[in-house]
Order: sequence, then structure tokens, then C-alpha cells
Amino acid sequence: MSENIQQLVETLAGQLSARNAMLTCAESCTGGWIAKVLTDRAGSSAWFDRGFVTYSNRAKQEMLGVAATTLATQGAVSRDTVLEMARGALANSGAQYAVSVSGVAGPGGGTLEKPVGTVWIAWAGNGFADTACEHFDGDREAVRLATVKTALAGLVARL
Repeated sequence: MSENIQQLVETLAGQLSARNAMLTCAESCTGGWIAKVLTDRAGSSAWFDRGFVTYSNRAKQEMLGVAATTLATQGAVSRDTVLEMARGALANSGAQYAVSVSGVAGPGGGTLEKPVGTVWIAWAGNGFADTACEHFDGDREAVRLATVKTALAGLVARL
């Protein structure tokens, strides 16, 4: 784990522990990488409840309750989808906070509207829900790593 990610996880652990709160994550393009870096820290079960890896649209619908109409009209990589993913993760866990991600990590799959490197991130909990659309450079690994860092940093900033 990079030092930057490790520091974000340490900060997040402190913030959640101070609130006696739990975190959940819903991941698509990162394939569980957020949950992995969170659980790399010993004792994370005190503040990390669970992670949902919902790579397919079907999984997003079945596990998180993302509406078929949202996926059909907005696509998996969209503001509405990540908001529904975050809210679904909260509804299907014991957590008070959630982070969700969906993007085009590449090398294929990009379009003119959503080129490779486009990632939507949502943060939700205790009365707030925020989103951001990011455009990361690099290969698949770089896009996914930047997504993990940005998702964690965004959560730290919101707590």
C-alpha cells in the first residue's frame, strides 16, 4: 500500500472511530480495491462494515437497488448511478457512511462522452450525499489507483 493511501486510511480510521461510525463501500471499476486497502489496516472491523463489488449492471441492481431505468438512461458511469450505489450500500449494511465508484478504467470501453479515465464517485452519510466526476490519466492500473486515492481523500474531507 502506498504511503499516501496508508495515511488516508489512518486518518479515516480515526475519524470514524471518533464518531463510533461504520463505513461501507460500493465498487465497480476498482473491483474491491477500496475495501482491500481499508482492511489492510489491523482493527478495521471496528469501523469498516462491508464492501460491495458490483461490477455488472445486474449486480448493481440486485445488491444495491440501482434502478434499471437509471442504468438504461444514464449508464453505469454516471452521477445518478453512484448516488444510488452509495444509498443502496447504506441501506444494505450497518454503516453510517458510504463511498461508491463507477468508471471507465480502460484500456477499452471509453466513448466520446465518457472516455477512458472517466470516474464518478459518491460519498454519502448522515444527511449528506456528494458526487464528483473525475478524469484520470494513465493506464488501467493508474486510473484505478487514482480512483481509490480520490475516493478516500474525499471521504476524509467530508468527515
